[in-house]
Amino acid sequence: MSHRQTIKRFILKNFLFSDDDTAIGDQDSLVRGGVLDSTGIYELIMFVEEEFKLSIAPEEMVPENFDTLESMDAFIQRKLAG
Repeated sequence: MSHRQTIKRFILKNFLFSDDDTAIGDQDSLVRGGVLDSTGIYELIMFVEEEFKLSIAPEEMVPENFDTLESMDAFIQRKLAG
């Protein structure tokens, strides 16, 4: 399963309480769409750190990295490559 699919399943299960893959798209804003609030973003960051064995610095906890499935996937790939 890809990083994006793993994150999507986590969001669907924990925030949308659904298993409908069409509920969110790769480029949908999770914050503006009301899927994630500040607490949800923190929960998501904790999941990403644990699931992908990453350490995310406070300065990396920005919307550019966590607002869409696409941006999260790109961020994780950069972190894993570096």
